[in-house]
Amino acid sequence: MRIERRQGAVVLRGAEHEAPTADQALLDSPEPDWQHNDPWRVLRIQAEFVEGFDALSQLPSAVSVFGSARTTPDQPMYKNAELLGRRLTEAGFAVITGGGPGVMEAANKGALEADGLSVGLGIELPFEQGLNAYVSLGVNFRYFFARKTMFLKYSRGFIAMPGGFGTFDELFEALTLIQTKKVTHFPVVLFGTEFWCGLLDWVRGSVQQGGFISDGDLDLVTITDDIDEAVAAMGLPNGSVG
Repeated sequence: MRIERRQGAVVLRGAEHEAPTADQALLDSPEPDWQHNDPWRVLRIQAEFVEGFDALSQLPSAVSVFGSARTTPDQPMYKNAELLGRRLTEAGFAVITGGGPGVMEAANKGALEADGLSVGLGIELPFEQGLNAYVSLGVNFRYFFARKTMFLKYSRGFIAMPGGFGTFDELFEALTLIQTKKVTHFPVVLFGTEFWCGLLDWVRGSVQQGGFISDGDLDLVTITDDIDEAVAAMGLPNGSVG
């Protein structure tokens, strides 16, 4: 099977697959003709925001579920994510994920099979595999920052399941924006106590005791192994958030 990835509407295969991603091209050292290239990128970035806002503007109250793309269907966390997607749908929420495999696929699957709105916000990566088969409304992005804006704008709450750097990035950006009051406070749940407790112990012991965050900042998160508790922490759907 030929390796391919998508760059917006463009499909890259073979030698073209090795071309830089849009984020890489934007963030690399300035090119000699940056005066010509970067203004055109601004238009492309603008188009991504317009496309995302247009596609998601009528989205009902939604919850974003983050987690590892490497979780396999035979693992307990995949099954938990699938059940979580179902429970969120039954509670009246749309489910948003990054649209990839693993935990994301499982949450989308649970939502779709419960006849819910299953949203995937994909991202161009060198090893891009496309949106999973359980996404009923999908948007592919070139730029991480445009994609993150959509998660934040259209989510009523976040549930972070075990994952890697991408999950940490999404989690800590959300907490930073809540802490600095850049966004209206919304619930953040860490699902999987065995996975997350070590991180929270470090935050309490090194970060909070060192005075780098305020004493109440850890109150921003709920940690649980209970799916019903995670769903209840999201509150009640309250109509359109567009």
